[in-house]
Amino acid sequence: MQDSGVLDRLIAAVDGCPYGTTAGRHARQAASRSQPLYTAEERVRRDNTRWTLVQGILAPVQFLVFLVSLGLVARFLITGEGLLAAETSVVIKTLVLYAIMVTGAVWEKVVFGQYLFARPFFWEDVFSMLVIALHTAYLYVLAVDFGDAAAQLWLALAAYAAYVINAAQFVIKLRMARLDAAQGAGQASARNATA
Repeated sequence: MQDSGVLDRLIAAVDGCPYGTTAGRHARQAASRSQPLYTAEERVRRDNTRWTLVQGILAPVQFLVFLVSLGLVARFLITGEGLLAAETSVVIKTLVLYAIMVTGAVWEKVVFGQYLFARPFFWEDVFSMLVIALHTAYLYVLAVDFGDAAAQLWLALAAYAAYVINAAQFVIKLRMARLDAAQGAGQASARNATA
C-alpha cells in the first residue's frame, strides 16, 4: 500500500471544509495527526522566544495594512482616482510582508531549528514563497513601469488573494496548536486524576 502522507498534507493545507465527518476524512486525519504540531521542547521554545510576540504583533498589523491597501486599490480600479495612494499602500504592504517573513524565518529557526520549511509549517512556507513572489513581481513592474497602472494593481490583487489563502493556512495552524494544547492539558488532567 502506498503512503499517502504527502498527499494528505497537501490536501490538509488547502482544505477548508468544516464537514470532515460527512466527507469521510476524520479517520485519515486522525492517523496523519498522531504527531502534535509542537513537541514539548518546541512548545517551550515557542513560548519563551520574543519572536513569538513579534509575529503576534506583525500578523494583525499586516492584516490591517492589507485591508486599507485593498480599499485603496479597489477605489482606484473602480473610480480611477487615488493611484499614488494605492501604489504606496501596496509597497507598504509588501514591506510589512517582508518583515513578517524574515522574522517568521527567525522564529522557525529558534523553535524548530531551521529557517524555513519546518515540518509543522512546511506547506504554509511553500505557499508563502508564492505570496512573496507575487508581491515582489508587483514591486518590479512598478519600478520598471511595465504595463499600465490598472494591470499593475491587478497583479497586486493576485498577490493579495494569495496572501489571504496563506493567512488562512496560518490561522488554521494556530487553531490546531490550541486544540493540541487543550488535548494535552486534558490528557494530563486525566493522568493526574487516576494517579
